[in-house]
Amino acid sequence: MIDVTFPAASLDAEGRQRLADELTKHLLRAERAPDTEFFRSITWVFLHALPAGDLLVAGRPVDGTVVRVEVTTPEGALSDRRRAELVENATLAVRELFGMPEEDALKVWVICREVPEGSWGAGGQVVRFQQLREAAAASQGQEAAAFEQAQPVT
Repeated sequence: MIDVTFPAASLDAEGRQRLADELTKHLLRAERAPDTEFFRSITWVFLHALPAGDLLVAGRPVDGTVVRVEVTTPEGALSDRRRAELVENATLAVRELFGMPEEDALKVWVICREVPEGSWGAGGQVVRFQQLREAAAASQGQEAAAFEQAQPVT
């Protein structure tokens, strides 16, 4: 799950769609989950576009763009190396989409949160990380089988 908070005027509707797509891609890559319709369907992005005056820095309305990206994953989904990869790629994607120069990278905060095992639920039941791993493996197996079936026989 990804929550992004930013000044509303800093990104149009097309940019918001691109932001959601890019962050989804980077999270799935960092988790080493397959970028399939199923995994995209369970990777939710909440965009919180705040009106002018509702985003403050040092108690004053923001002058320019600041962006907070909060990524919530099941415990164990990201190693330290993968978390660092996600932070780097998410920051770069945000900077590019918002037109922020490199010197403004400190105005992009990426916060990674882990939900303890047994504390994530969907569809009225607790979802275990191992279930997601198994679904990823099955999805990758189905893609490989579909690829093999699509190859011409020589």
